[in-house]
Amino acid sequence: MNINNAPEPSQTPTSDYRDSASFQVKACAHAFTFYPSGSDRLEALLDHIEHAERSLEIFYYMFQDDRSGTQVRDALVAAAQRNVAVHLIIDDFGSDAPSEFFEPLIKAGGRFAIFSADWNVRYLIRNHQKFAIADNSRVMTGGSNVSDQYYNPPEQNGWCDLGVAIEGPVAERFTEWFGLVREWTEGDGSQLRKVRKMIKNWDAGEGPVQLLLSGPLIRRSHWAYQFKKDLGQAQRADLITAYFGPPLSIRRLIARVARRGQVRMITAGKSDLPATIDVARLFYKRLMRAGTRIFEFQPCKLHMKLLIIDGISYFGSANLDRRSVRVNIELMLRVEDPELAQRLREFADNLQGSSTLADQEWYRQHQGFFKRLRWRFYDLLSLADYRLARRVTKRARVNAPDHSPSSQLE
Repeated sequence: MNINNAPEPSQTPTSDYRDSASFQVKACAHAFTFYPSGSDRLEALLDHIEHAERSLEIFYYMFQDDRSGTQVRDALVAAAQRNVAVHLIIDDFGSDAPSEFFEPLIKAGGRFAIFSADWNVRYLIRNHQKFAIADNSRVMTGGSNVSDQYYNPPEQNGWCDLGVAIEGPVAERFTEWFGLVREWTEGDGSQLRKVRKMIKNWDAGEGPVQLLLSGPLIRRSHWAYQFKKDLGQAQRADLITAYFGPPLSIRRLIARVARRGQVRMITAGKSDLPATIDVARLFYKRLMRAGTRIFEFQPCKLHMKLLIIDGISYFGSANLDRRSVRVNIELMLRVEDPELAQRLREFADNLQGSSTLADQEWYRQHQGFFKRLRWRFYDLLSLADYRLARRVTKRARVNAPDHSPSSQLE
């Protein structure tokens, strides 16, 4: 489907938006089932856990002690009680649930650990992945963490995200990677050198379905390196990303694709971190001039990570920003299949129809000298951490004469 034939942005994009229904695509000896709806994602994850017969190996960047977190924890407890080998790891920086929240799992015979670097590198190493492996043969992954905000509907301030269940040979690669993460977590010290070596030496596998990683300060042998190679020869790109602010090398490649072909970007019009919208807008101008069509999604907060380059699809945990490219430990699936890419483009059309077109006229209305200074300031903070930018944002807006919700998105 041509970009120009996709639904045009609505004048009132939040009024009639509905999450797309779940859909399945079989490709490359794998079955991929996509879950755009939060309630469907939660139901699929619980079903994934409940039908495990031998093992569950799970890692989440964020695991909250709220309603959804309790449901998932209790499902893991039930699995352990029926003699399934359960091993859960969460990231220390991203998760708020206290250790005692997971005591029922440990009492049931499950294993629980926290991925945490020592204080000297803790701020650097952020394991941002999300995946759940059942019986070494089925995987749930995508952008969603275990928290109510990822499963609530748009009208309840839920995230717009995408989960995917995968059945096929790549599940074995997930199992191998989980084993390395488990070994690192159970070792002593921060082991920055070891985690970098793990990722640098990672074998993504051959064939059209690959499990790609990234990690702290590794420039090659990870998902962004392959993504840049694909962009270098692409004629079309459809990029849906919650946070946009990639390195200059990637921005230049996107502009080149736009000049010789077609590029559509769907970014966040609402976010839990308003500074990320400022960062994305800093880079719109040159991309627009190259011919990129940019849309800001309006119905709710966007958390999706979906990149489609010609007949190749990327989905997983990584945003198209510098932290995901150069700092965070990330996981992305690369699937080379034109039919899957086309189906995901059709899915993106639904998002475009509920988005605001950020064209040259829109940009003239939204940019200004002081706004651009603010955008650039938040861009400098973003590589350190978006939460730092959020703290500064909140402090500045509390002291500003107008810090209404509408002004937070400018």
